[in-house]
Amino acid sequence: MNIIDKRERRQKEPSPNVELRKIEKDDMKDIYRWFSDREFLKYYDYVPPIPLSEAEVDKIFDDYEKNEESDVFSVRLIENNQIIGIAGYDDIVKENKVATLFIGIGDKNIRGRGYGSEALSLLLEYGFNDLNFHRIQLNVLEFNHAAIALYEKAGFIKEGTYREFVLRDERRYDLYLYGILRSEWSKIL
Repeated sequence: MNIIDKRERRQKEPSPNVELRKIEKDDMKDIYRWFSDREFLKYYDYVPPIPLSEAEVDKIFDDYEKNEESDVFSVRLIENNQIIGIAGYDDIVKENKVATLFIGIGDKNIRGRGYGSEALSLLLEYGFNDLNFHRIQLNVLEFNHAAIALYEKAGFIKEGTYREFVLRDERRYDLYLYGILRSEWSKIL
């Protein structure tokens, strides 16, 4: 299912290059490759960037599929339906109307072309319009400068720092908490 078809369009044209779709079985070969790539994992999450087996990746995505606290999509190029990443929400607390956003462009040859920005825009629109979130938050590692620039450009505000939270290559790094409220997002449109 394509979330572009479900969402209301608010003063914006649809994304010209990417769409968010439910993950299909055929997508898993690419996702397995990304989750075995230390460089992808180094920036994707704050857990140690240890390559995962296919069984471990299957468990992660099965858990996403089964629980109501997650909504996960493939990021695809519209022109050829190629999967280039994953994105979605986890830690959804429906009663509070909040969720934690994540996005990862797995294909390193695709990074830096604005596809992450388009995917983020689609996710925010879906989260605020269709899922009726009041707040969307995310965590980002202090050395992930491209992601920080992307989030700040989209209107996220740095709300806190988990000091020296992450150990990478024998060095400690901060983990930043960013958030955006529906009222802040609606002013950006």
